[in-house]
Amino acid sequence: MTDLAPVRLERDGDVAVVVLDNPPLNLFTPAVFSELENVAAELVALTDPADAGRARAVLFEARGKVVSGGVDVTFFRDIAEGPAPVRQGADLWTRLLRVAQTIEDLPVPTVFAAHGLTLTAAFELALCCDILLAAERASFGLVEVVVGLTPSMGGPQRLAERAGPARAKELIYTGERYPAAVLERWDVVNRVLPDDGFADAARQYAHRVAAGPTVAHAATKRLVTTAVREGSRAADALVPDVSGALFGTDDLRGAVASFLADGPGKATYTGR
Repeated sequence: MTDLAPVRLERDGDVAVVVLDNPPLNLFTPAVFSELENVAAELVALTDPADAGRARAVLFEARGKVVSGGVDVTFFRDIAEGPAPVRQGADLWTRLLRVAQTIEDLPVPTVFAAHGLTLTAAFELALCCDILLAAERASFGLVEVVVGLTPSMGGPQRLAERAGPARAKELIYTGERYPAAVLERWDVVNRVLPDDGFADAARQYAHRVAAGPTVAHAATKRLVTTAVREGSRAADALVPDVSGALFGTDDLRGAVASFLADGPGKATYTGR
């Protein structure tokens, strides 16, 4: 066992790295969920647009052979057999949805790196992120059906956003494990990368998006999310304010000057 926290926050330059490290299977226990809540709160502060030294991307990764074997089922047993199980269950999902929404609403790109088996809560966490990268050997499942549950950390609805309602129901009803290549075809996984060098490739990807125009990335996130959940016209209505504000940023002014002087792709962004 490690002496470090089972979920912890590290820093790699402009990238904040959330590490899941609860060997041997990275199971989600009450302690892991509590640490995840703490890390989510830290990420809000660490990505604050007012902080010049803020992280400009977030990467989620796990240690060990698997990303996660899911939730420690004894946790569900304790709720079901304890006093007021319905209230305790509702309280649990309220807490975990708050974590999911906090991560989803971060104003910087978020990347989840899945190098192996990724079940239940870990998969739902991945679905909160902007980009899901998977190694060739990775597989995924929302297998709560085996204990009489439905995924309730936001997985069904976010899976439906990516893959459509029919695919979301199929994946959850069956409780099957799906390889990365299948979920890439379903538009759940963004990219499948070779197993060899996967961790480094995921870091490189996170650094690549971190080096981009942070304020513009935040605008992109807001417009895309609004379009998916409220429709294109609702996103259109936000454009004047959201995208108009970009003309007041140092990033845009510097990038335009760089483009005119040196050509495209050579600008340096500061996230201001």
